[in-house]
Amino acid sequence: MLALIIDDEIQIRRLLRLALESAGFAVREAAVGQGGLQEAAFHRPDVILLDLGLPDMDGLAVLKRLREWSEVPVLILSVRDQDAVKIAALEGGADDYVTKPFSTAELLARVRAILRRQSGNAEPLSVVGPLTLDLLHHEATLLGSRLALSPTEFALMKLLMRYVGRIVTQKQILREVWGGQNSDASQALRVHVNHLRKKLSNAPQLKIQNEPGIGYRLVDGS
Repeated sequence: MLALIIDDEIQIRRLLRLALESAGFAVREAAVGQGGLQEAAFHRPDVILLDLGLPDMDGLAVLKRLREWSEVPVLILSVRDQDAVKIAALEGGADDYVTKPFSTAELLARVRAILRRQSGNAEPLSVVGPLTLDLLHHEATLLGSRLALSPTEFALMKLLMRYVGRIVTQKQILREVWGGQNSDASQALRVHVNHLRKKLSNAPQLKIQNEPGIGYRLVDGS
């Protein structure tokens, strides 16, 4: 597995390299955004750790350019902890966000989680606790029994399961499930979430939490 670090702080790059190499990763580094894009294009890493505060271009701009041609998992590292910045990064295609300072144990756990989700995206089944989605046949089962989901409910559930434990912004949901954002779709989203909550009521360990003003999160308490 190859990890690419894009960060202008040499001390952070050294810390990340030591942590990643101790976990079995090969590591490439870049101190500026343009160099990071070149490294990503040439070496095709399995995961990228991207700082937002780069000297030549904002990390969000790097992420935007990267997403024009690559779906490589990206973990954002930043001292910025404002919700607006986190939302912009997640909506821009980041897979997770870690605020500096951070522990290396947490960082490695986040990286492993991203890679598990990435490998899981290629599987025909999506499983969270007692809920299983058959992505090939568009069928759902809960606690071993068939669960009736409309096509929209299935798409929404699939998206929440992909990012289980993490906030999925309302804008991202509207874009991926409804293809855009309008007032009708926003109201439809609330209705469909309520329907899903009722349909998951037999499995109380699964909860769809509302993050006011941001989006929704699927939580597995099993």
